[in-house]
Formats: sequence, structure tokens, C-alpha cells
Amino acid sequence: MTNSFENSRRDLRERAFQALFNMEHGGDFLSASQFAYDYDKVSDQEHDIPAFLLTLVNGVVNHKDELDAIIKEHLKAGWSIERLTLTDRTMLRLGLYEIKFFEETPDRVALNEIIEIAKKYSDETSAKFINGLLSQFVSDSE
Repeated sequence: MTNSFENSRRDLRERAFQALFNMEHGGDFLSASQFAYDYDKVSDQEHDIPAFLLTLVNGVVNHKDELDAIIKEHLKAGWSIERLTLTDRTMLRLGLYEIKFFEETPDRVALNEIIEIAKKYSDETSAKFINGLLSQFVSDSE
């Protein structure tokens, strides 16, 4: 099944989220990215993975410890990163990576995009939580 957003940045962010989530269950970088990109394609052949998707997945993987440390610093007292659901933790890492390290995307766009993904894969409470945490990193000067 394909949709009108196929290969849009939003679609590729969503696929990056799926690849990162898969990797938390033991998948490796390339196979997780390939699966996330190909899983709903009509043909059985593998497609070239767009650079944007690979950049997001690789960036989160390479900065994971730093991202987790930043997230931990901004959690309320009594909360740990391990206490967060895997879905929320993965979205926070992806959103924070794009805000802090990926200069191509304006911070507000990265924030809005990850909130939309959160609404699709989690619930309204999680989307609000992700918005609240990540909005601390969005500059008003953009």
C-alpha cells in the first residue's frame, strides 16, 4: 500500500521511527532501514533507501547516548528514561536528534513532525508529553 506522502519528509521520518523502533528489538541499521522503507511497497524488490531516512536513523544511532543524557536531564524528578515507553523514547530521540543536530530542518518543523508521528503511533497524552519536552529545545528566534 502506498500513499500520497510516499517519500515525503514526513513519510521518511515515520519510516525512520519504525527502523529505530525495530533496532530496539535487535535489528541492525541497514536491514531495519531497508525493511521500514520497503515493507509496504508493491514490488518484492528492494528499493534504494533515501539519504534523508538513512541520515536520521544513523544520526540517532550515533548520538543515542548523548540524546538519552539530554532527555534524562529534562525528565521530571522520579522519572527515568527506562520508565518511558519504547515508542515515546524512540520518538524523543528522533525528534531531539533532528532539532539539535540536523540543521537542514527548522526546529519548529522537526517538533511538529514528531508530534504528528506521536499522534499516529501513541496517544494524545504521549504527544503532549513529547511536545512539552522537545519544545524546550526549540528557539523562538526561528
